Amino acid sequence: MILIIDDDIAVRTSLMLLLTQKDYQVTAVANAAEGIATLKKEAISLVILDLNFSIDTSGKEGMALLKEIRAIDARLPVVLITGWASIDLAVQGMKLGANDFINKPWSNEHLLQSIKTLISLKDQERQQEQLKSTTSRKALDKEYDFQAIVGADPQMLELLEIAGRVAKTDASVLITGESGTGKELIAEAVHQNSLRKNRAFVKVNLGGISTSLFESEMFGHVRGAFTDARNDRIGRFEMANKGTIFLDEIGDLDASSQVKLLRVLQDRSYEVLGNSRTKTVDVRVICATNKNLAEMVEKGLFREDLLYRINLITLKLPPLRERAKDIPLLLNFMMDNLRKLYDRPDLQVSAEAVKWLKQLPLPGNIRQLKNMVERSVLISRTNLLEIADFSTQLEKTPIVQATKIPDVGAMTLEETEILMIKRALQFHQNRISKAALALGLTRSALYRRLEKFNIPCDETSD
Repeated sequence: MILIIDDDIAVRTSLMLLLTQKDYQVTAVANAAEGIATLKKEAISLVILDLNFSIDTSGKEGMALLKEIRAIDARLPVVLITGWASIDLAVQGMKLGANDFINKPWSNEHLLQSIKTLISLKDQERQQEQLKSTTSRKALDKEYDFQAIVGADPQMLELLEIAGRVAKTDASVLITGESGTGKELIAEAVHQNSLRKNRAFVKVNLGGISTSLFESEMFGHVRGAFTDARNDRIGRFEMANKGTIFLDEIGDLDASSQVKLLRVLQDRSYEVLGNSRTKTVDVRVICATNKNLAEMVEKGLFREDLLYRINLITLKLPPLRERAKDIPLLLNFMMDNLRKLYDRPDLQVSAEAVKWLKQLPLPGNIRQLKNMVERSVLISRTNLLEIADFSTQLEKTPIVQATKIPDVGAMTLEETEILMIKRALQFHQNRISKAALALGLTRSALYRRLEKFNIPCDETSD
């Protein structure tokens, strides 16, 4: 049963009508005392809580009641709803344990989606507690489609089990972990196991979108919206409508773009650049980052309200060094692909080499292992790969020759910068992350310079 706590009879009536039409059992009360009494005697599955019960619009009454609700049931889903919304109030509510924050007047579709998601999550959690059995890879594969993900480590199995349960809801998911751990694969798995699997899965590398192009890329533009806008363009959110949008490297998003993203995540609405008409979108949002967003919030580099919007569920991928027992499984998977790719059916890895690979720290994680194995296969003249084949590729580092600095007056500072950027891109084969690191820049900073100096770059996947 859903409990509505709101002093406005019109709001209570509207919400009850909306929810009963969707076959929810609903009860409604007008104040905090009645709300607490109902909670203690009824089996409530979700609370829709107003923040003000008098002429006071500070939200203190609702926050106080939220604390009481949390004392009674720390895991009961709570959706805050108010006509006096503010960013600070939303963040405060989320810190106290609210699951969502919706403004009056509300969007029926958005409210219903939030309610459905939160109740589904609670039901999934209850079912898992009832099972209380050790998760096995075999059991997971029987229930979910995780074919693209290799691993049997307990940490990975627990993560996959959560991902599978969460996939069936529309909950926003934040995937964290070091570079190369497979965050995109997890995002694709969540989508593939969701009710949206037959709809679009749109990937967006936020680190690769400059500030000036953010609105156009994400929300689209109409012809003539800005110089060079010769045709209408559909934005990524519209492409992902009814499906899933994967926002990779969200930690690289600059402050102004964070504000624009927050609006579409909060209201599920946006405006196409050059058109004042508001569009709505029904989309599941999955984000990923290798950065510590909580630390970035403390430093003022990432919006706290945006963080609360994207991390209803957080999946933290362990680095490969913490699941070394998965290395042989990954190695077998990679070798199977390489045998077919290079038409070398007799390729094998010696037992000693497998043991040696398991003890490597591999800071680049699965991506580094994959690159090293493929290079070893390409270089090796035999079909049995030994420790020496892998160690040669691991130890090999690019030799950077000393470069003569141009004489004063030979080149301007801008020309020098352009030259160094082009050399870095050429040296690292258009791998933006590696080129940026070599130049002492962030990815975003390098993209801005590519745009500023009009340097063409056919980006290669890192």
